[in-house]
Amino acid sequence: MQESAHTAELGFGLAAVGRPAYITSDREHDLGSPAARSVAAMETRVHALLDTAWALGIRYLDAARSYGRAEEFLGSWLSAHPDRRASLTIGSKWGYEYVGDWNPAAELHERKEHSLAMLDRQWRQTLAALGGPPDFYLIHSVTPDSPALADGALLERIGEIRETGVRVGISTSGPLQAEVIDRATSEHGDLFSVVQSTWNVFEPSAGPALARAHDAGWTVVLKEVLANGWLSDAHAPTVVRDEARAASLTVDEYAFAVARRQEWADIVLSGAATDDQLRRGAERSASGDALPMPSFAVDPQSYWKRRSSLDWA
Repeated sequence: MQESAHTAELGFGLAAVGRPAYITSDREHDLGSPAARSVAAMETRVHALLDTAWALGIRYLDAARSYGRAEEFLGSWLSAHPDRRASLTIGSKWGYEYVGDWNPAAELHERKEHSLAMLDRQWRQTLAALGGPPDFYLIHSVTPDSPALADGALLERIGEIRETGVRVGISTSGPLQAEVIDRATSEHGDLFSVVQSTWNVFEPSAGPALARAHDAGWTVVLKEVLANGWLSDAHAPTVVRDEARAASLTVDEYAFAVARRQEWADIVLSGAATDDQLRRGAERSASGDALPMPSFAVDPQSYWKRRSSLDWA
């Protein structure tokens, strides 16, 4: 009998549903018009999705200070279900703040700042929104130009948070993710133990560095495995759709399945905005044999240039 393939845990991330605008495709189809995305409507949606995630056995939930009211929505759901908290792992991130004022047409939606003052302010906000500490707390989107990995006072404060029992780490973005991951593991492996990075069949360049972090004992979380909607039946190139069809999967199911089969991946995030999206990611990507790594990778610089050009909608 063939040995079952490694399958990473599926998590649910709130980036697309904690605020009225985001850079994923087909937002109006999934969420309705911007006018229909009131705070109350989005909180109701998030609570329903969290209920579905719980029923599907998803136990890792991901938020961030910059995801609009994601932490607040998650916190109110946790308050309504206090019996569930002990079974969950909650991850959140600091270093970006949401500045869109719940306006889908805002000129600026988020602002990045990796300073000690930002950490102290956002840590307090996270505690208040969630009703307690998260299990993981990450510096949001560390890139080579971020001062965070060389700021002694900041790293000392992060260490103090770790001493309270919270696991700390980094998330990464951009074409040089691997460089940041290797630097963090080599210079700060005694402090950090979690990394969340963009990885998908179009942009797998961080994979070897993530494997090294995993070998060093870090928890590896993969985000944007659907490439902000590019990896869907509606938008994927024909070659990707053909490969998914050969595996008897839709494109999004296939993208999740490949990501979950990476031996060094611990958690793969679904950024679902609808119940159907969440169920498909959970149910059809969890079983089956190992899938070969496809040759769909594009140049990282080109990938991230395309991502940076996506409209908030």
